[in-house]
Amino acid sequence: MPWRLIGLIAILAVLLAFIGVNLDNSCSISFGFAKIENVPVYLTVFASFVLGMLVSVPFLVSFTRKQKGPGAPRRMKPDILPLETLDGPGEGPFGID
Repeated sequence: MPWRLIGLIAILAVLLAFIGVNLDNSCSISFGFAKIENVPVYLTVFASFVLGMLVSVPFLVSFTRKQKGPGAPRRMKPDILPLETLDGPGEGPFGID
């Protein structure tokens, strides 16, 4: 459990360092029909990351549906039969007594 907290603190430290280094850097974003100027670089990177995650969600959902199949049960327990019922009474599992 403490490793998660340490990892979160490390990620936040890197994120804050990136923002601090790029506070003065700005860029222009063109959508083809509109242009936004003087956007801080860290906002551009953050927005790109969030949009990338949102775009990947439908692919993840379709991938998990293909693995399970339509209408397939989530998990079934196999039927376990005693060995005597497989080969008949008194015989071993491979017909050897």
